[in-house]
Amino acid sequence: MNTARTRLKLIAAAALLCALPAAPTMAQTAAKPKVALVMKSLANEFFLTMENGAKAHQKANAAKYDLLANGIKDETDTSAQIKLVEQMIVSKVNALVIAPADSKALVPVLKKAVDAGVIVVNIDNKLDDAALKEKGITVPFVGPDNRKGAKLAGDFLAKQLKAGDQVGIIEGVSTTYNAQQRTLGFQDAMKAAGAKVVGVQSGQWEIAPGNTVAAAMLNANPKITAFLCGNDNMAIGAVSAIKAAGKLGKVKVIGYDNINAIKPMLADGRVLATVDQFGSQQAVFGIETVLKALAEKKTQATLGGLVETKVALVTKDSK
Repeated sequence: MNTARTRLKLIAAAALLCALPAAPTMAQTAAKPKVALVMKSLANEFFLTMENGAKAHQKANAAKYDLLANGIKDETDTSAQIKLVEQMIVSKVNALVIAPADSKALVPVLKKAVDAGVIVVNIDNKLDDAALKEKGITVPFVGPDNRKGAKLAGDFLAKQLKAGDQVGIIEGVSTTYNAQQRTLGFQDAMKAAGAKVVGVQSGQWEIAPGNTVAAAMLNANPKITAFLCGNDNMAIGAVSAIKAAGKLGKVKVIGYDNINAIKPMLADGRVLATVDQFGSQQAVFGIETVLKALAEKKTQATLGGLVETKVALVTKDSK
């Protein structure tokens, strides 16, 4: 009888021992936060660089979070980007880092994300303050001062211009905050130099539209001495238009972003200068901001403000 009772006690103890590890194991393997990165066109080298920087950061911090990185096909496909954000909400991501294709149009879907408990941080192109206020949300912006960066490049160009020289500005997507700010920075520099801005037209952030706009401006204003372009893709398009017009070396070009494709043009003088806004790190700064907010259990309402990141002028003499 004692033997049977002892055997039963041993079986019960063994069962208890088997059951015990289950509870702490569940506690120890709490799910890592899922962070979504939603960018603009991955056909633009700048955003590929951004994506690569984010993936490298996640790989180095694999124990801290999982990353879902997405982008759209072209810079103006706002509806596709809205759908991406909706997909991320359905996927129950914990946080969203977004480079919006449009400063206003993305705000309603980002309100949906906030209402679903997603922490949202804005990078690259600042969301419209009035649109955010209308929806009753605050979204912190982590990124560069685009106006300051454009003025850096414009001031460099100004040293090679005379008062009254004609210049054209090729702007990004006109509804985006960063395009508007870069145009203002270029205009600040040209006003200080006494140069005449003969036109501001959108090249949609892309090479072919940039080329079309530059060609049209050259035809309409044969005395143009320079193009100030809101990004390097449009600068590449402008260089092609200048070449086609037989004016290489006679019309200066300014870019913005410092993508790899612009470097040979800086070296041989086809492009005078560009601005580095450290694209590989822009998403990283945003990711680190949301991870901190999640770790501190902050709500979206407690977030806001501006985290300014650096910009630097790049010329053929830069090291």
